[in-house]
Amino acid sequence: MPSTSSDTSSFVYPLYKFAFIPQMTEQLEDLAKLAEPEDWSYQFTPSEYSKPILFNYIQYTFMRIQDEGKLAETGDKRYCCFNTGLVTEFQEPIFMVFEQNFLKDDTRPWHFKKFAKKGDYELTKFTILPGMANYFDDPSLLVFDTRLELRANYEHIISENRERFPPKYNSMPMYGLQNLVKGAIESAKERVTRNYKVAIPQYYRNKVQLLLPLCLEDPRKADLALVVARYDREGNETTSFYRASTCLTLDMAYNNARLLARPDRDWLQP
Repeated sequence: MPSTSSDTSSFVYPLYKFAFIPQMTEQLEDLAKLAEPEDWSYQFTPSEYSKPILFNYIQYTFMRIQDEGKLAETGDKRYCCFNTGLVTEFQEPIFMVFEQNFLKDDTRPWHFKKFAKKGDYELTKFTILPGMANYFDDPSLLVFDTRLELRANYEHIISENRERFPPKYNSMPMYGLQNLVKGAIESAKERVTRNYKVAIPQYYRNKVQLLLPLCLEDPRKADLALVVARYDREGNETTSFYRASTCLTLDMAYNNARLLARPDRDWLQP
């Protein structure tokens, strides 16, 4: 799951292995100003970055770009760039540009230069500009198929994710909370049947999944996001079904969903 820090864990983001990036917080502020207006803040989760969603977006976008081999280099190998997938207010694509790293005692090959618009001078060095990251080949994965069965592992959703539930439910008996979750899932199924946009796609562990709102008390306010994964048997649609076995906080869900697209604000709020 995307986190908000590269310093509080043994995990090192591939972008930090790829390039030296000084003052990341300031770079994110500059990118946010360059890109079309968007709320990149968490609603509930503390973070060392003022724009944690943007931090995660850049880190995980780079990971996908690297996997797809969509990094572009100039002929003289002095500059490198990739398409961030973000655009300016006037819909001009934004690229992350690097130059050779000449810092002593730093083995990373690249040094961050700037975030540049497609028409900026820095990008004239590239004969061909790279494309955006791609996360799926089958667009049908982005829509919840209401004809398919949804199987939910209620016990696992609750017992393995109890800390993600609002504090008021911490002391609630398992059976009572399970019934509450069952009702919330049934309501979510009815809701997505009426409006397909309720199901928001997310990208996690190289798979496209769908997020459904879990409204435990107020139907106008989601408390959690239910993660729904599609299972296909032998490529036969008649043997396919959805399975739900976990839930996410809204901040976690927005992080994952933002990789694919800016989510509809019908229920998923950062």
